Amino acid sequence: MAHHARHEAELGGYVAEVAADDLLQQGRSVIGGLAGMAAADVAFVESAQAALVALLTGWRLPAGARVACLPGEYAPNIAQLRAYGLRPEPLPADGVGRVDLEGVERVLASDPPSFVHLTQIPSHRGLLQPAAEVAALCRAAGVPLVVDAAQSLAHADVDLGADVVYGTSRKWLAGPRGVGVLCVRPALAAQLTPVLPERDDVPPMRAFESGEAHVAGRVGLVVAVGEHLAAGPDRVRERLASIGRTTRALLDGVGGWRVVEPLDEPTATTTLRPPDGVDVVGVRGRLLAEHGIVVSAIGPERAPGEMTGPVLRVSPHLDVALDDLEALAAAL
Repeated sequence: MAHHARHEAELGGYVAEVAADDLLQQGRSVIGGLAGMAAADVAFVESAQAALVALLTGWRLPAGARVACLPGEYAPNIAQLRAYGLRPEPLPADGVGRVDLEGVERVLASDPPSFVHLTQIPSHRGLLQPAAEVAALCRAAGVPLVVDAAQSLAHADVDLGADVVYGTSRKWLAGPRGVGVLCVRPALAAQLTPVLPERDDVPPMRAFESGEAHVAGRVGLVVAVGEHLAAGPDRVRERLASIGRTTRALLDGVGGWRVVEPLDEPTATTTLRPPDGVDVVGVRGRLLAEHGIVVSAIGPERAPGEMTGPVLRVSPHLDVALDDLEALAAAL
């Protein structure tokens, strides 16, 4: 990123972008590969939310079109769907919020929506949805599946057979802010109408990229993806799942805090329900100020269809040590 920024300062933004084009194209290819797609299927955008906006802008579904999603769907996603005149409808889920596959099959057979939107790992809970199984059901029913991989890209397998996968650089890839990706299979991309189409010799998805872009951030994302591949995606997923199990075992019940997700859930994200009367936002502030521990306070507005109260989210990455987790337990 710094090297590209120097190029922009010394040579100008247009020249620097041309110089970075081969690297960015390699990045599209690698990112597409993670999602089971090709370089031509990938567009760089500014965030996961920007990816959803670009998709909905291009799709131009009629007002009132129904979109099936889980009760625990991320509230900003629901807001975007409604802003485009779409009507979110609930998918069946079990008691912990995991999608009910038999229920989904019934919905798709009896009253299919325009598409299914599934957040693979929600923002408010470290629950891994069976997205590949949902993709198979959607494919059999001829219903497109859109997967929000903001919390799952570089955390879980995103090669799912979905029609759309979108995500962000700054979370589990540990890339720069201000960069996201939108991956769309050709059959669905052919249904999208960009505001300004690209030339015939340019892949159609490039029309969804902003010309006034954070190119240095895109370069940083490509570097982060390269580091992820070098570490080995399978090994990364196994290590993160192990970290999650250790974290939940250490924290469940400490100081009256209770783990929300199943203790053996194969994700690193752990959410804690507070004891009665404990202010989650205040605890988050004290953990940072007094112990240098970074966690997130998640309010019920994040997923109002499922959450009944606030939680403390712990998101340890590959570099976490057992001492770090024990320090958090002691602080709680």
